[in-house]
Amino acid sequence: MKVVIMDSVSTAYNGTKALNNVSIEIEAGERIVILGPSGCGKTTTLRLIAGFMAPDTGSISIDGTLVSGDGRIIVPPEQRNVGMVFQDLALWPHLTVRGNIEFGLKARGVPAGERTKRTMAILELVGMAEYADRRPVELSGGQQQRVALARALVLEPRVLLMDEPLSSLDQELNVRLRKEILKLHEKLGFSMAYVTHNQDEAFDIATRIIFMKHGRIEAIKTPGN
Repeated sequence: MKVVIMDSVSTAYNGTKALNNVSIEIEAGERIVILGPSGCGKTTTLRLIAGFMAPDTGSISIDGTLVSGDGRIIVPPEQRNVGMVFQDLALWPHLTVRGNIEFGLKARGVPAGERTKRTMAILELVGMAEYADRRPVELSGGQQQRVALARALVLEPRVLLMDEPLSSLDQELNVRLRKEILKLHEKLGFSMAYVTHNQDEAFDIATRIIFMKHGRIEAIKTPGN
């Protein structure tokens, strides 16, 4: 089943095309990695799927529902059942780990008891339950990354978008967290679109790799083939 369909999407910033006639399909449970240099359109692709911007032309559908098309956002981000982990993580510095995780649940009107239950369950899953009452500044880079993952996953997204989430980590921690992301994917079964410029990450994580350059898809490959 196709969870995400981007059909002939183009968009521009200040007259410069960021994406040029890009079509991408993501199957249920698939791990797509978008690989390419800075400025090739990787992050723009994620932002379009998330609904933070609209395509100038073309359309985007999620689970068979048209969510964006020809310059319009039809379904807003909060109604797309899409989670996103940003490159800078974007954790709220004034909130505890628990507060960061509960934020999205609270915005959705989830009752307090259910919020607590789901928050602690996801923190257990990412190995961060004992840090629930700490603030982001008190955590290491790897711990902050786990919190960012937990914050996205607690909303039980159909699609998880990850924008170079491991780029600031040293190699050893990068490799360790790759394995943890794969374990979470195996356990929870979400579809994933993961952006990186690191080929090792791409081949380690992907079921399918989309190579991008200058806003276009250059090639699509399956690791191992």
